[in-house]
Amino acid sequence: MSRRQVGSTRRNANFPFAGAFNSKSKSSPLLSIGLVVVGAILLIGYVYKGSGAFGGSKVVSRVEGDFSCTSEVQRAIPFLQKAYSGSMHKVLHIGPDTCSVVSSLLKEEETEAWGVEPYELEDADSHCKSLVRKGIVRVADIKFPLPYKAKSFSLVIVSDALDYLSPKYLNRTLPEIARVSIDGLVIFSGFPGQQKAKVSELSKFGRPAKMRSTSWWVRYFVQTSLEENEAASKKFEQAATKGSYQPSCQVFHLNSYH
Repeated sequence: MSRRQVGSTRRNANFPFAGAFNSKSKSSPLLSIGLVVVGAILLIGYVYKGSGAFGGSKVVSRVEGDFSCTSEVQRAIPFLQKAYSGSMHKVLHIGPDTCSVVSSLLKEEETEAWGVEPYELEDADSHCKSLVRKGIVRVADIKFPLPYKAKSFSLVIVSDALDYLSPKYLNRTLPEIARVSIDGLVIFSGFPGQQKAKVSELSKFGRPAKMRSTSWWVRYFVQTSLEENEAASKKFEQAATKGSYQPSCQVFHLNSYH
């Protein structure tokens, strides 16, 4: 993703005490040195503040187009392992950049992983292409039935993909995702106000992301008869608290249909 570069032609613009460096007044040397020192201190503070040194580090960039719950899934894997233990032996991930999540899951002991990429793979690396050739990762439109039998996976993890679906397609997709799971599904969704796709990428996703509130999702789950997996949710929260992990996305733990 291209980012705007700070223009180098605007000299001394918006810098504290910039005039102190170009002053032609006949002030005393001590006063000039003092102004330079104070200006340098303020400038350093300005730079550190802008880089987040005083605001806490952000693991996930929230610059337009950079935010991703898929990268959050990779951070959460150790805590999901503790929450689901035996249910992590056969996992399906659904969402953009699923190759990265599948690769991370395959590194876990006694874990088999598959992925569904909802959008066309562009500029995929050789490893991702290899996963596609082996059938581990499939490119499939999730608005249509998934290419798997019922209860094919112990756990299904979804990230980012649902945020781009209208309620019309959610009504089809979410029950379909629950259909292929045995022990439950975990949904990672962005918080309201978080950025997702750039305007140039809307043709890929079909529509802007709709960041829905927790209360909206809870009501929707009730309407679709999906119940919270309270046991897994509690274990996940306990593991996250113990590991000082704070998710940057909403995380919902749901039971499968029985």
